[in-house]
Amino acid sequence: MNVADAMTPRAEVVTVSLPGTRGDALTYLQERGFSSLPVVKETAEGEAYRGLVSRADLIEQPEEDQLALLLREVPTVAPDASLVDAARQMRETGERRAPVVDDELVGILTVTDVVRAVARDDVPGEAPVGDLVDPAVNTTYVETPLTVVERELYHADVPYAVVLDGEGDMAGIVTEVDIVAVARVVEGEDDTGESVAAQDDEWMWEGIKPTGNRYLPTRNVEIPAEPVRSFMTGDVTTVTRRKTARETARSMMRDDVEQLPLVAGGSLAGVVRDVDLLGALDGIEE
Repeated sequence: MNVADAMTPRAEVVTVSLPGTRGDALTYLQERGFSSLPVVKETAEGEAYRGLVSRADLIEQPEEDQLALLLREVPTVAPDASLVDAARQMRETGERRAPVVDDELVGILTVTDVVRAVARDDVPGEAPVGDLVDPAVNTTYVETPLTVVERELYHADVPYAVVLDGEGDMAGIVTEVDIVAVARVVEGEDDTGESVAAQDDEWMWEGIKPTGNRYLPTRNVEIPAEPVRSFMTGDVTTVTRRKTARETARSMMRDDVEQLPLVAGGSLAGVVRDVDLLGALDGIEE
């Protein structure tokens, strides 16, 4: 199976264009919930792919406004490349998406696209997930405020936390998606005589540096401080070590999730993430 058979085609890919500003990217990253976007530029020969810009890139460079200086290069793949080889590349680089380029941008391949191919039996997926999963688990307590849970996910650099009750048993799971769903973007106005949106505010969503004697809109995120039990998913699908990557992929596609707790003997033994399933393709020649 080739990349072209699994990728999201160009017609369905949202992009931002050069020349542009961070605001152009934020429009999609915030309002449409994307984590990153391909950047393109119109030339005399047509559209040219230039790189990728992510929410993390904007956060790490709060004073940079020019899109050309915010984008970064990530490994690309060709549409006729093997999907197995492309999945290996994503696993090795840690990138969740790979722009598909053939002189110009023709699509984008994501981890979800590969997992979907595993679920459909388009690529090998017989490896037991017990051989693929990392036993380390990120956890939190049911009474922890959601504001603190968001920081826990950030510092652990994972998109989930298994929620434990007072007995240390699994009560549910909470993800970045759950937090984003209840986060509220607060619009306001600040005098541009100072940095807008308080660059040091703990929950700053986006700061716009002063550009003149006028007022500019600010965006700040408010996250509910109620206990995480109010926002977690309590009825969680689990998998066992003997479940195959394909069976697990199908469960992920059915439930529209990127991770599933792994249990052994009725106890939590790990969390299978979608990126772990790419390991089922290791050693496969195609």
